[in-house]
Amino acid sequence: MPGVKFMVIYPRPTEIAAFEKVYQDEHVPMAVEKLVGKTKLVATKVLASPQGTPPFYRIAEIHFPSIEALEACASSAGAQETLAHAVSISTGGKPIFLVAEEQTFTF
Repeated sequence: MPGVKFMVIYPRPTEIAAFEKVYQDEHVPMAVEKLVGKTKLVATKVLASPQGTPPFYRIAEIHFPSIEALEACASSAGAQETLAHAVSISTGGKPIFLVAEEQTFTF
């Protein structure tokens, strides 16, 4: 069964060090505490791109066992608070929110 995840793609912040401090000290702990039903959180930092400076800086993936679990989480007050916080810390522009189905190929 494919995995389901909620993705947050953050544009490159205006001040990377300030963003990282708030992201690490406030946002990630908030997500861990308030996003009920998650099974894993993957926080990726984009380092470079062969096309020059990447337009995106961080990609967060919050995994859920089913679309129903994701939808239940999304309707909670904790998720709404966490999403509002994501928007408030994203100084490079509004983050992009996506719901995705993951297919994994292992070699």
